Amino acid sequence: MNIFLYFIMILAWGFSWIAIKWQQGVVDMEVSIFYRFAIAGCLMFLLGFLFKKIQKVKPQHHLFFAMQGLCLFCCNFMAFYSSTSYIASGLSAVVMATAPIFNAVHGKMFYQTATSSNFWLGIIVGLTGIILLFISDLLQTNWSIDVLIGLFYALLGTWCFSIGNMISIRNTRNKILPYTATSYAMLYGCMALFIIILLKDLPFKIDPNLQYLGSLLYLAVPASVIGFTVYLILVDKIGANNAAYLLVITPIVALLVSSVFEDYQWTIFSSIGLTLVVIGNVLTQMKEDVRQKVRSLYLLRQTD
Repeated sequence: MNIFLYFIMILAWGFSWIAIKWQQGVVDMEVSIFYRFAIAGCLMFLLGFLFKKIQKVKPQHHLFFAMQGLCLFCCNFMAFYSSTSYIASGLSAVVMATAPIFNAVHGKMFYQTATSSNFWLGIIVGLTGIILLFISDLLQTNWSIDVLIGLFYALLGTWCFSIGNMISIRNTRNKILPYTATSYAMLYGCMALFIIILLKDLPFKIDPNLQYLGSLLYLAVPASVIGFTVYLILVDKIGANNAAYLLVITPIVALLVSSVFEDYQWTIFSSIGLTLVVIGNVLTQMKEDVRQKVRSLYLLRQTD
């Protein structure tokens, strides 16, 4: 079941990077993000009430829903949309792949969550693969000021995403289902975006271009309604550290999509990088007892 959820998430969020790029242009960034989560939030509540998925919650829980919405559905996306204005969307996806590290650190800080040695080994191997996937792009940019600004926004977005994960864990521990928490968080995220739009006096205009409208619907439904609900279910089932590792895999899908729509060219570095990402994913998901058994079998063969 977890593998199936992983597969859904990798596809949903892997294609979202090109969709975000297609959102740039006529409509202001904050307005596009508002449209996205307004559509997603309405669908979440409509389906939730129809299928009785929205729980009754205590008033004090709304503070944490608002904090989660501010992190996951407002600041996070404002940072990443800003990042893609300075650097390639693929590089933003690479930075987002550091979320497991942020989650591991925050999990230790807030919940004393333990991490195994093979988890960190998998992270190192996987991130090394991601770096190799984009090494040619990194060399071409020569770390210009635009790249540094873009990386700052991407890191800020990843930090916000991780804090949102920690709040999600708190909500789950208070017996709030991921669907309920996500629905309310989207509502509060939209409210925050609406206030920002009013303060900046931005116009609520729409781009009639089919590419913009299609990418908006994709970001609202598969990437948001389905994506965030499934992701938070995974956080609940396997922990924030392991769930966030799919963010190391989604840049692979983003690269494949770029090969079709942006003429991305595969190299020896990207091929080796892809292999390392797959190996890293296996390592981070391997249980400690399984790793010990494999090691014991290896030592046993060495003594024979």
